[in-house]
Amino acid sequence: MSEAVGKPLNRVDGRLKVTGGAQYPSEISIENIAHAVLIQSTITKGRIRAIDLSMAERVPGVLGIITHLNAPKLTTRGEGFPPQVPLLQDDVVQYNGQHVGVVIAENLEQAAYAASLVKVDYAVERAATDFKRELSRAISPEAGPGGLPDSVRGDVAQGLATADVRIDQTYTTPNEHHNPLGLTAVTAVWEGERLIIYDTTQGVHSVRRALAGTLGIPIENIQVIARFVGGAFGATLLPQPHVTIAAVASRQVQRPVKLVLTREQMYTSHGYRPQTSQYLTLGATAEGRLTGIVHEATADTSQLQDRSERITSATQMLYQCSNVTTIRRLVRLNKGTPTPMRAPGEATGIFALECAMDELAYALQLDPIELRLRNYADADPENGLPWSSKALRECYESGAQRFGWEQRNPEPGSMRDGRYLIGWGMASSTYPYLGNSASARAKILLDGSALVQSGATDIGPGTYTAMTQIAADALGLAAEQVRFELGDTNLPDAPSQGGSRIVISVGPAVQGAATAVRNQIIQQAISDRASPLYGANAQDIEVENGRLFVGQGSTRGETYADILARQGLPEVEATFDFNPGESEQFSKHAFGAQFAEVRVDLDLREVRVSRFVGVYGAGRIVNPKAARSQMISGIVGGIGMALMEETRMDHRYGRYTNANIAEYLIPTHADIPDIDVIFVDEDDPHVNPLGAKGIGEVCLVGVAPAIANAVYHATGKRIRELPITPDKLL
Repeated sequence: MSEAVGKPLNRVDGRLKVTGGAQYPSEISIENIAHAVLIQSTITKGRIRAIDLSMAERVPGVLGIITHLNAPKLTTRGEGFPPQVPLLQDDVVQYNGQHVGVVIAENLEQAAYAASLVKVDYAVERAATDFKRELSRAISPEAGPGGLPDSVRGDVAQGLATADVRIDQTYTTPNEHHNPLGLTAVTAVWEGERLIIYDTTQGVHSVRRALAGTLGIPIENIQVIARFVGGAFGATLLPQPHVTIAAVASRQVQRPVKLVLTREQMYTSHGYRPQTSQYLTLGATAEGRLTGIVHEATADTSQLQDRSERITSATQMLYQCSNVTTIRRLVRLNKGTPTPMRAPGEATGIFALECAMDELAYALQLDPIELRLRNYADADPENGLPWSSKALRECYESGAQRFGWEQRNPEPGSMRDGRYLIGWGMASSTYPYLGNSASARAKILLDGSALVQSGATDIGPGTYTAMTQIAADALGLAAEQVRFELGDTNLPDAPSQGGSRIVISVGPAVQGAATAVRNQIIQQAISDRASPLYGANAQDIEVENGRLFVGQGSTRGETYADILARQGLPEVEATFDFNPGESEQFSKHAFGAQFAEVRVDLDLREVRVSRFVGVYGAGRIVNPKAARSQMISGIVGGIGMALMEETRMDHRYGRYTNANIAEYLIPTHADIPDIDVIFVDEDDPHVNPLGAKGIGEVCLVGVAPAIANAVYHATGKRIRELPITPDKLL
């Protein structure tokens, strides 16, 4: 039988997308729809003294204006909302761009014009927005959402005292914003007491739970739909306040309401990758064995929530070292709350760790790969558990061979091509396995085809296709005979699409549901005297292209369609709940090695990545074509992180100065070189029945330090502050 899993199938939703048949949330059109535009604060901290709506209310077409003065009181907070999320409940302003009202009108132009006429009088208070100035006020938070407690392993003071070589450096990373291609949008529709939400979200079920708690209505009265999402990268991983505001607006005007954020509004309506200042100390023997590590990471957060990330997590487990201390601090600022951005925590933390390892390699006059191999962890150093699987050594070897690493002259500035300095750098990457519970439903239909459903989302990586392949193999059908549905809370529960969770969580649920319905039909066949399979052992039955038979080449068999028709069944259905459990037997991570070549203009000091190789051990790969595309996208994001991306703020006013895709620089086609992606053969039986670990984050982790290390090799100048721009090299 030809298996679908492991084959480079084209996207099953590809034709819909390229022909315009895929409807994104900003394109939702419903009869009698009204349009909403947010009113956002123009100060950074203070209170609202008065709001003048007189001019806005006179605009033709205005249906209503909601502020904290007339908004319904929301006495609870739904799951996923921090206690102080701004939902038009009071007069307090904590950051510039905070939602302070919403205008609803017959069309978008009327709503936007009316919103511009709303006059808000503020009592301004002193605000804190400058991370560097406020570093001295950093606090030690409790272990909150996404964060880790401080950790101490061994005696780091003693370990550093015995070191022959020591690296002490500070590395900094800026705020970054997600900038998905699609604008964030929501349409809210009330049908009596029932609420339907069309949302740009990474998790329909999480939005549903949040709305139920916030609005105080039964969860079964809410349906959230997100069948196509134009990218996210974490921007909509968590429930967003504007969704609740749209629901409130729709109920007030008693009409469907669409609210589409502008690009500029997305910078303050969503979160961001927090900026960091990371102090890192490495101690090692003359032979290159690590004797001690200290990693102190300070990041910014809002005044609303102490949200921290796993910045130091890789430091605790990536290399063998008996003495490790990690510390995390937060600086509270008057800005929105950070939110996960692709590889949250690991991407910024590994930048510091892997640059420090490169500095240590130079100090020891060791090859950077050799230093990593001398400190290779054969078990998880943090908890002593064996790895479920680990192919990092193979990643180093395969990547070095493909890149031609042995031809590298280690002397900085030694490799040139005309007016360009050439640099080669590398770094390790890792990301934890974050499997969640998930459910799926599978149906065999009367014509022998299958319908498989789960309430996951697809923000672009190819979930529709991967789940189709997994279901096809479990059912013994061709992929063309399987239809997969997602993005609707009327479908079985599934986690949000973030943290590389969907294939490793929903995939086993889909496999389980498809296997269950297949076994159900097999039992019906072998129990039916009219079936040619009557009396056969269930374990002897094979299924191929929808035909059930005993033994290859046997004429004794029948199809799914035959069985359903004979028994008068329109369909046969089964559901499956996957629960990964809390296994304490293994430590589960994906690993990778990244290799970058840069060309630095001798005069202009412009850095271009001219070649990149990424090698990954990420378990079983469901669709190599889609997976390669996913890895390339992560590497592109890492190139942006290394060389371009930075959200800038005017601290006098607490306003972002480049809140658009003209001035917030992200890579274009002209910035991206040939990217070589290699998957090391790895099938991990301990993570889940599929053997997959997840790939969406590990591809970005390690890209920035590989490029930074290549820049040092090219120029001899160590840049410890991202992004690496020409002015820092002059």
